[in-house]
Amino acid sequence: MLDIQKIRNQKEEVEKALLKRMDKVDLDVVIKLDDERKELIAKADELKAERNKFSKTKPTPEIIEEMKKVGERIKEMDEKLEAVENELKEKLSALPNIPADDVVAGGKENNKVLKTFGDKPEFKFQPKDHVELATSLGLIDYERAAKMSGAGFWCYTGDGALLEWALLNYFVDFHKKNGYEFLLLPYLLNEESAYASGHLPKFREDLFWTEDKLCLDATSEMMLLNYHRDEILDTEKLPRKYYSYSTCFRREAGSYRKEERGMIRGHQFNKIEIFQFTKPENSWKAFDELVKNAEKLVEGLGLNFQTVQLAAEDASAAMAKTIDIEVWIPSMNIYKEVSSVSNALDYQARRANIRYKKEDGKNEFVHTLNGSGLATSRLIPAILEQFQNEDGSVNVPEVLQGMVGKKSLKHENIKTLKQNV
Repeated sequence: MLDIQKIRNQKEEVEKALLKRMDKVDLDVVIKLDDERKELIAKADELKAERNKFSKTKPTPEIIEEMKKVGERIKEMDEKLEAVENELKEKLSALPNIPADDVVAGGKENNKVLKTFGDKPEFKFQPKDHVELATSLGLIDYERAAKMSGAGFWCYTGDGALLEWALLNYFVDFHKKNGYEFLLLPYLLNEESAYASGHLPKFREDLFWTEDKLCLDATSEMMLLNYHRDEILDTEKLPRKYYSYSTCFRREAGSYRKEERGMIRGHQFNKIEIFQFTKPENSWKAFDELVKNAEKLVEGLGLNFQTVQLAAEDASAAMAKTIDIEVWIPSMNIYKEVSSVSNALDYQARRANIRYKKEDGKNEFVHTLNGSGLATSRLIPAILEQFQNEDGSVNVPEVLQGMVGKKSLKHENIKTLKQNV
Protein backbone atom coordinates (compact mmCIF):
# COMPACT_ATOMS: atom_id res chain seq x y z
CA MET A 1 0.00 0.00 0.00
CA LEU A 2 1.28 3.46 -0.85
CA ASP A 3 1.75 6.26 1.68
CA ILE A 4 -1.20 8.64 1.37
CA GLN A 5 1.03 11.56 2.43
CA LYS A 6 3.44 10.78 -0.40
CA ILE A 7 0.51 10.74 -2.82
CA ARG A 8 -0.65 14.13 -1.53
CA ASN A 9 2.79 15.79 -1.40
CA GLN A 10 4.32 14.26 -4.54
CA LYS A 11 1.27 13.66 -6.68
CA GLU A 12 2.83 14.39 -10.07
CA GLU A 13 5.94 12.29 -9.37
CA VAL A 14 3.85 9.36 -8.12
CA GLU A 15 1.50 9.53 -11.13
CA LYS A 16 4.44 9.61 -13.55
CA ALA A 17 6.04 6.58 -11.88
CA LEU A 18 2.80 4.58 -11.76
CA LEU A 19 2.22 5.19 -15.47
CA LYS A 20 5.20 2.89 -16.07
CA ARG A 21 2.91 -0.01 -15.14
CA MET A 22 -0.62 1.40 -15.54
CA ASP A 23 -2.54 2.71 -18.57
CA LYS A 24 -4.06 5.56 -16.57
CA VAL A 25 -3.78 6.90 -13.05
CA ASP A 26 -6.28 9.05 -11.14
CA LEU A 27 -4.93 10.01 -7.73
CA ASP A 28 -7.45 12.84 -7.32
CA VAL A 29 -10.06 10.27 -6.25
CA VAL A 30 -7.78 9.07 -3.47
CA ILE A 31 -6.91 12.60 -2.33
CA LYS A 32 -10.60 13.60 -2.36
CA LEU A 33 -11.49 10.60 -0.16
CA ASP A 34 -8.65 11.49 2.22
CA ASP A 35 -9.95 15.08 2.41
CA GLU A 36 -13.43 13.75 3.16
CA ARG A 37 -12.00 11.45 5.83
CA LYS A 38 -10.20 14.34 7.55
CA GLU A 39 -13.33 16.51 7.40
CA LEU A 40 -15.47 13.79 8.97
CA ILE A 41 -12.90 13.21 11.73
CA ALA A 42 -12.89 16.96 12.51
CA LYS A 43 -16.69 17.12 12.64
CA ALA A 44 -16.91 14.01 14.80
CA ASP A 45 -14.30 15.44 17.19
CA GLU A 46 -16.28 18.68 17.49
CA LEU A 47 -19.45 16.77 18.34
CA LYS A 48 -17.63 14.63 20.89
CA ALA A 49 -16.17 17.76 22.49
CA GLU A 50 -19.69 19.23 22.66
CA ARG A 51 -20.97 16.03 24.27
CA ASN A 52 -18.17 16.15 26.85
CA LYS A 53 -19.11 19.75 27.66
CA PHE A 54 -22.75 18.76 28.25
CA SER A 55 -21.66 15.86 30.45
CA LYS A 56 -20.09 18.32 32.91
CA THR A 57 -23.28 20.30 33.40
CA LYS A 58 -26.29 19.48 35.53
CA PRO A 59 -28.64 17.38 33.38
CA THR A 60 -32.01 18.92 32.55
CA PRO A 61 -34.68 17.57 30.20
CA GLU A 62 -33.45 20.05 27.55
CA ILE A 63 -29.79 19.04 27.97
CA ILE A 64 -30.65 15.33 27.92
CA GLU A 65 -32.60 15.81 24.69
CA GLU A 66 -29.75 17.81 23.16
CA MET A 67 -27.16 15.18 24.19
CA LYS A 68 -29.33 12.52 22.58
CA LYS A 69 -29.31 14.48 19.31
CA VAL A 70 -25.54 14.97 19.53
CA GLY A 71 -25.09 11.25 20.15
CA GLU A 72 -27.14 10.44 17.05
CA ARG A 73 -25.06 12.85 14.95
CA ILE A 74 -21.85 11.32 16.28
CA LYS A 75 -23.10 7.86 15.33
CA GLU A 76 -23.99 9.15 11.87
CA MET A 77 -20.53 10.72 11.48
CA ASP A 78 -18.81 7.54 12.63
CA GLU A 79 -20.78 5.45 10.12
CA LYS A 80 -19.90 7.85 7.30
CA LEU A 81 -16.26 7.87 8.40
CA GLU A 82 -16.11 4.08 8.40
CA ALA A 83 -17.57 3.97 4.88
CA VAL A 84 -15.11 6.59 3.59
CA GLU A 85 -12.14 4.88 5.26
CA ASN A 86 -13.14 1.54 3.73
CA GLU A 87 -13.45 3.10 0.28
CA LEU A 88 -10.10 4.87 0.71
CA LYS A 89 -8.45 1.62 1.77
CA GLU A 90 -9.97 -0.14 -1.25
CA LYS A 91 -8.66 2.54 -3.63
CA LEU A 92 -5.19 2.52 -2.05
CA SER A 93 -5.10 -1.28 -2.05
CA ALA A 94 -5.78 -1.32 -5.80
CA LEU A 95 -2.77 0.89 -6.55
CA PRO A 96 0.46 -0.96 -7.38
CA ASN A 97 3.82 -0.13 -5.88
CA ILE A 98 5.87 2.75 -7.28
CA PRO A 99 8.55 1.30 -9.60
CA ALA A 100 12.17 2.09 -8.73
CA ASP A 101 13.79 4.86 -10.77
CA ASP A 102 15.84 2.43 -12.89
CA VAL A 103 12.85 0.22 -13.74
CA VAL A 104 11.71 0.92 -17.30
CA ALA A 105 8.11 1.22 -18.42
CA GLY A 106 6.23 -1.42 -20.39
CA GLY A 107 5.90 -5.17 -20.36
CA LYS A 108 7.97 -8.26 -21.03
CA GLU A 109 9.27 -6.86 -24.30
CA ASN A 110 11.24 -4.25 -22.35
CA ASN A 111 12.92 -6.67 -19.94
CA LYS A 112 16.71 -6.25 -19.91
CA VAL A 113 19.25 -9.09 -19.77
CA LEU A 114 21.93 -8.07 -17.24
CA LYS A 115 24.27 -11.06 -17.55
CA THR A 116 24.52 -14.63 -18.82
CA PHE A 117 26.28 -17.56 -17.14
CA GLY A 118 27.71 -20.45 -19.15
CA ASP A 119 26.99 -21.47 -22.71
CA LYS A 120 23.92 -23.05 -24.19
CA PRO A 121 24.54 -26.79 -24.63
CA GLU A 122 25.24 -28.01 -28.14
CA PHE A 123 24.22 -31.56 -29.04
CA LYS A 124 25.68 -33.82 -31.73
CA PHE A 125 22.52 -35.90 -31.53
CA GLN A 126 18.78 -35.26 -31.54
CA PRO A 127 18.08 -34.10 -27.97
CA LYS A 128 14.95 -35.13 -26.09
CA ASP A 129 12.64 -32.88 -24.11
CA HIS A 130 12.32 -33.15 -20.33
CA VAL A 131 8.96 -34.93 -20.49
CA GLU A 132 10.37 -37.77 -22.58
CA LEU A 133 13.54 -37.96 -20.47
CA ALA A 134 11.69 -37.90 -17.14
CA THR A 135 9.27 -40.59 -18.33
CA SER A 136 11.86 -42.88 -19.91
CA LEU A 137 14.13 -42.65 -16.85
CA GLY A 138 11.27 -43.28 -14.41
CA LEU A 139 11.69 -39.93 -12.68
CA ILE A 140 8.20 -38.49 -13.07
CA ASP A 141 4.80 -40.18 -13.30
CA TYR A 142 2.41 -37.83 -15.06
CA GLU A 143 -0.40 -40.34 -15.72
CA ARG A 144 -0.92 -41.45 -12.13
CA ALA A 145 -0.73 -37.83 -10.92
CA ALA A 146 -3.44 -36.89 -13.41
CA LYS A 147 -5.51 -39.84 -12.21
CA MET A 148 -5.11 -38.73 -8.59
CA SER A 149 -5.48 -34.97 -8.95
CA GLY A 150 -6.08 -33.93 -12.56
CA ALA A 151 -4.05 -31.97 -15.09
CA GLY A 152 -1.22 -29.75 -13.89
CA PHE A 153 0.13 -32.20 -11.29
CA TRP A 154 2.95 -34.76 -11.32
CA CYS A 155 4.50 -37.43 -9.07
CA TYR A 156 8.23 -37.69 -8.40
CA THR A 157 9.30 -41.33 -8.46
CA GLY A 158 12.51 -43.18 -7.64
CA ASP A 159 15.57 -41.16 -8.64
CA GLY A 160 13.27 -38.29 -9.58
CA ALA A 161 12.17 -37.99 -5.95
CA LEU A 162 15.81 -38.21 -4.82
CA LEU A 163 16.83 -35.51 -7.32
CA GLU A 164 14.04 -33.21 -6.12
CA TRP A 165 14.96 -33.76 -2.47
CA ALA A 166 18.66 -33.27 -3.23
CA LEU A 167 17.91 -29.88 -4.80
CA LEU A 168 15.94 -28.76 -1.75
CA ASN A 169 18.67 -29.92 0.64
CA TYR A 170 21.31 -28.15 -1.46
CA PHE A 171 19.35 -24.90 -1.10
CA VAL A 172 18.74 -25.38 2.63
CA ASP A 173 22.44 -25.99 3.34
CA PHE A 174 23.44 -22.95 1.25
CA HIS A 175 21.15 -20.52 3.10
CA LYS A 176 22.07 -21.98 6.49
CA LYS A 177 25.76 -21.29 5.79
CA ASN A 178 24.84 -17.72 4.78
CA GLY A 179 23.36 -17.02 8.20
CA TYR A 180 19.66 -17.14 7.35
CA GLU A 181 17.21 -18.59 9.90
CA PHE A 182 15.15 -21.60 8.77
CA LEU A 183 11.38 -21.45 9.36
CA LEU A 184 8.75 -24.10 8.59
CA LEU A 185 5.41 -22.31 8.52
CA PRO A 186 1.71 -23.11 7.99
CA TYR A 187 0.58 -23.65 4.40
CA LEU A 188 -2.96 -22.42 5.11
CA LEU A 189 -3.34 -18.66 5.51
CA ASN A 190 -6.22 -16.38 6.47
CA GLU A 191 -7.55 -13.49 4.40
CA GLU A 192 -5.60 -10.93 6.42
CA SER A 193 -2.38 -12.69 5.42
CA ALA A 194 -3.35 -12.81 1.74
CA TYR A 195 -4.22 -9.11 1.88
CA ALA A 196 -0.91 -8.19 3.54
CA SER A 197 1.12 -10.00 0.87
CA GLY A 198 -0.76 -8.18 -1.90
CA HIS A 199 -2.69 -11.19 -3.23
CA LEU A 200 -6.00 -9.68 -2.13
CA PRO A 201 -8.18 -8.22 -3.38
CA LYS A 202 -6.89 -8.46 -6.99
CA PHE A 203 -5.65 -12.06 -7.18
CA ARG A 204 -8.30 -13.93 -5.19
CA GLU A 205 -9.15 -16.19 -8.13
CA ASP A 206 -5.52 -17.29 -8.47
CA LEU A 207 -5.55 -18.86 -5.00
CA PHE A 208 -6.99 -22.14 -3.74
CA TRP A 209 -9.51 -21.53 -0.93
CA THR A 210 -10.96 -23.89 1.67
CA GLU A 211 -14.50 -23.82 3.02
CA ASP A 212 -13.04 -22.22 6.17
CA LYS A 213 -11.90 -19.18 4.13
CA LEU A 214 -8.26 -20.18 4.37
CA CYS A 215 -6.08 -20.12 1.27
CA LEU A 216 -3.23 -22.45 0.37
CA ASP A 217 0.00 -20.50 0.09
CA ALA A 218 0.92 -19.58 -3.48
CA THR A 219 4.49 -18.83 -2.38
CA SER A 220 6.44 -18.98 0.89
CA GLU A 221 6.69 -15.19 0.58
CA MET A 222 3.11 -15.03 1.88
CA MET A 223 4.00 -17.03 4.97
CA LEU A 224 7.29 -15.27 5.73
CA LEU A 225 5.86 -11.76 5.40
CA ASN A 226 3.03 -12.51 7.81
CA TYR A 227 5.34 -14.05 10.40
CA HIS A 228 5.87 -10.53 11.79
CA ARG A 229 2.50 -9.00 10.87
CA ASP A 230 1.32 -6.30 13.34
CA GLU A 231 4.68 -6.26 15.12
CA ILE A 232 7.30 -3.63 15.99
CA LEU A 233 10.69 -5.24 15.37
CA ASP A 234 13.76 -4.72 17.50
CA THR A 235 16.04 -2.29 15.64
CA GLU A 236 19.16 -4.05 16.94
CA LYS A 237 18.02 -7.31 15.33
CA LEU A 238 17.52 -5.88 11.84
CA PRO A 239 17.90 -7.13 9.22
CA ARG A 240 15.89 -10.28 9.92
CA LYS A 241 16.96 -12.93 7.42
CA TYR A 242 14.77 -16.00 6.94
CA TYR A 243 14.31 -18.88 4.55
CA SER A 244 11.49 -21.37 4.36
CA TYR A 245 10.43 -24.46 2.47
CA SER A 246 6.91 -24.95 1.21
CA THR A 247 4.90 -26.67 -1.42
CA CYS A 248 3.21 -23.87 -3.39
CA PHE A 249 -0.29 -24.05 -4.86
CA ARG A 250 -1.57 -21.94 -7.76
CA ARG A 251 -4.63 -22.18 -9.96
CA GLU A 252 -2.79 -20.81 -13.02
CA ALA A 253 -6.20 -20.53 -14.67
CA GLY A 254 -6.03 -20.14 -18.43
CA SER A 255 -2.27 -19.62 -18.45
CA TYR A 256 -1.14 -22.89 -20.03
CA ARG A 257 0.48 -22.75 -23.44
CA LYS A 258 1.30 -25.67 -25.68
CA GLU A 259 5.04 -25.49 -24.95
CA GLU A 260 4.46 -25.36 -21.18
CA ARG A 261 3.92 -29.08 -20.85
CA GLY A 262 5.36 -31.34 -18.20
CA MET A 263 6.72 -29.47 -15.17
CA ILE A 264 7.11 -26.00 -16.69
CA ARG A 265 3.83 -24.79 -15.21
CA GLY A 266 1.64 -26.58 -12.71
CA HIS A 267 -0.74 -26.23 -9.79
CA GLN A 268 1.75 -27.52 -7.22
CA PHE A 269 5.53 -27.17 -6.91
CA ASN A 270 8.27 -27.04 -4.28
CA LYS A 271 10.29 -23.97 -3.41
CA ILE A 272 12.73 -22.54 -0.91
CA GLU A 273 12.07 -18.84 -0.31
CA ILE A 274 14.53 -16.29 1.10
CA PHE A 275 13.21 -13.18 2.83
CA GLN A 276 14.54 -10.09 4.60
CA PHE A 277 13.04 -7.40 6.85
CA THR A 278 15.39 -4.39 6.73
CA LYS A 279 15.71 -0.73 7.60
CA PRO A 280 14.83 1.46 4.59
CA GLU A 281 18.41 2.66 4.13
CA ASN A 282 19.66 -0.93 3.80
CA SER A 283 17.06 -2.46 1.50
CA TRP A 284 18.91 -2.07 -1.82
CA LYS A 285 22.04 -3.62 -0.35
CA ALA A 286 19.86 -6.53 0.81
CA PHE A 287 18.35 -6.73 -2.69
CA ASP A 288 21.79 -7.17 -4.26
CA GLU A 289 22.58 -9.88 -1.69
CA LEU A 290 19.44 -11.86 -2.55
CA VAL A 291 20.16 -11.66 -6.28
CA LYS A 292 23.73 -12.89 -5.79
CA ASN A 293 22.54 -15.76 -3.61
CA ALA A 294 20.08 -16.92 -6.27
CA GLU A 295 22.74 -16.66 -8.97
CA LYS A 296 25.26 -18.66 -6.92
CA LEU A 297 22.78 -21.48 -6.45
CA VAL A 298 22.20 -21.87 -10.19
CA GLU A 299 25.92 -21.45 -10.90
CA GLY A 300 26.58 -24.28 -8.45
CA LEU A 301 24.39 -26.55 -10.55
CA GLY A 302 26.40 -25.69 -13.67
CA LEU A 303 23.34 -24.62 -15.66
CA ASN A 304 23.29 -22.02 -18.40
CA PHE A 305 21.14 -19.10 -17.19
CA GLN A 306 20.58 -15.39 -17.55
CA THR A 307 19.82 -12.61 -15.07
CA VAL A 308 17.03 -10.30 -16.21
CA GLN A 309 15.67 -7.02 -14.84
CA LEU A 310 11.91 -6.89 -15.36
CA ALA A 311 10.08 -3.95 -16.84
CA ALA A 312 7.40 -2.36 -14.66
CA GLU A 313 4.36 -4.16 -16.10
CA ASP A 314 6.04 -7.59 -16.03
CA ALA A 315 6.89 -7.36 -12.32
CA SER A 316 4.48 -8.12 -9.50
CA ALA A 317 2.29 -5.13 -8.66
CA ALA A 318 3.52 -5.15 -5.04
CA MET A 319 7.19 -4.86 -6.00
CA ALA A 320 9.25 -1.76 -6.74
CA LYS A 321 11.91 -3.77 -8.59
CA THR A 322 12.31 -7.39 -9.67
CA ILE A 323 15.22 -9.35 -11.12
CA ASP A 324 14.61 -12.86 -12.45
CA ILE A 325 17.07 -15.72 -12.78
CA GLU A 326 16.11 -17.74 -15.88
CA VAL A 327 17.48 -21.14 -16.96
CA TRP A 328 17.77 -22.31 -20.54
CA ILE A 329 15.26 -24.98 -21.63
CA PRO A 330 16.66 -26.36 -24.93
CA SER A 331 13.45 -28.03 -26.17
CA MET A 332 11.54 -24.77 -25.78
CA ASN A 333 14.39 -22.63 -27.12
CA ILE A 334 13.70 -20.18 -24.30
CA TYR A 335 14.82 -19.15 -20.82
CA LYS A 336 12.36 -19.79 -17.97
CA GLU A 337 12.33 -18.23 -14.51
CA VAL A 338 13.56 -20.27 -11.53
CA SER A 339 14.01 -17.34 -9.15
CA SER A 340 12.36 -13.96 -8.85
CA VAL A 341 14.03 -11.50 -6.44
CA SER A 342 12.04 -8.41 -5.46
CA ASN A 343 12.14 -5.36 -3.23
CA ALA A 344 8.71 -4.23 -2.04
CA LEU A 345 10.14 -1.25 -0.11
CA ASP A 346 7.50 -0.36 2.54
CA TYR A 347 4.51 -1.39 0.36
CA GLN A 348 3.89 -4.78 2.03
CA ALA A 349 4.92 -3.54 5.47
CA ARG A 350 2.17 -0.91 5.37
CA ARG A 351 -0.44 -3.54 4.54
CA ALA A 352 0.97 -5.90 7.19
CA ASN A 353 1.67 -3.12 9.74
CA ILE A 354 5.29 -4.18 10.36
CA ARG A 355 7.45 -1.44 11.86
CA TYR A 356 10.64 -0.84 13.79
CA LYS A 357 11.52 1.80 16.40
CA LYS A 358 14.01 4.41 15.21
CA GLU A 359 16.66 5.99 17.42
CA ASP A 360 14.44 9.05 17.89
CA GLY A 361 11.73 6.78 19.32
CA LYS A 362 9.42 7.05 16.32
CA ASN A 363 8.06 3.95 14.61
CA GLU A 364 8.74 3.51 10.89
CA PHE A 365 7.74 0.81 8.42
CA VAL A 366 10.41 -1.74 7.53
CA HIS A 367 11.27 -2.71 3.97
CA THR A 368 10.57 -6.27 2.85
CA LEU A 369 12.44 -8.28 0.23
CA ASN A 370 11.93 -11.77 -1.10
CA GLY A 371 13.46 -14.18 -3.57
CA SER A 372 13.12 -17.76 -4.72
CA GLY A 373 16.11 -19.65 -3.47
CA LEU A 374 15.13 -21.67 -5.54
CA ALA A 375 11.97 -23.14 -7.12
CA THR A 376 12.54 -26.67 -8.44
CA SER A 377 9.82 -27.30 -11.05
CA ARG A 378 11.83 -25.72 -13.88
CA LEU A 379 15.26 -26.67 -12.58
CA ILE A 380 14.65 -30.38 -13.10
CA PRO A 381 13.59 -29.86 -16.75
CA ALA A 382 16.70 -27.70 -17.25
CA ILE A 383 18.96 -30.32 -15.63
CA LEU A 384 17.46 -33.15 -17.69
CA GLU A 385 17.67 -31.28 -20.98
CA GLN A 386 21.01 -29.49 -20.54
CA PHE A 387 22.87 -32.52 -19.11
CA GLN A 388 21.40 -35.29 -21.29
CA ASN A 389 23.59 -37.75 -23.21
CA GLU A 390 23.10 -39.48 -26.54
CA ASP A 391 22.21 -42.80 -24.86
CA GLY A 392 19.29 -41.15 -23.05
CA SER A 393 21.07 -40.89 -19.70
CA VAL A 394 21.42 -37.63 -17.76
CA ASN A 395 24.44 -36.44 -15.78
CA VAL A 396 23.66 -35.41 -12.19
CA PRO A 397 25.15 -32.02 -11.17
CA GLU A 398 28.20 -32.61 -8.99
CA VAL A 399 26.76 -30.77 -5.98
CA LEU A 400 23.79 -33.19 -5.96
CA GLN A 401 25.60 -36.49 -6.61
CA GLY A 402 26.19 -37.29 -2.94
CA MET A 403 22.50 -36.87 -2.06
CA VAL A 404 21.21 -38.64 -5.19
CA GLY A 405 23.75 -41.43 -4.74
CA LYS A 406 24.93 -41.58 -8.35
CA LYS A 407 26.67 -39.54 -11.04
CA SER A 408 24.15 -40.19 -13.78
CA LEU A 409 20.57 -41.28 -14.27
CA LYS A 410 20.27 -44.20 -16.68
CA HIS A 411 17.55 -46.37 -18.16
CA GLU A 412 18.68 -49.27 -15.98
CA ASN A 413 17.48 -47.28 -12.99
CA ILE A 414 13.83 -48.00 -13.86
CA LYS A 415 14.02 -51.82 -13.92
CA THR A 416 12.80 -52.08 -10.34
CA LEU A 417 10.01 -49.59 -11.03
CA LYS A 418 8.77 -51.64 -14.00
CA GLN A 419 8.83 -54.84 -11.96
CA ASN A 420 6.59 -53.20 -9.35
CA VAL A 421 3.95 -52.04 -11.85
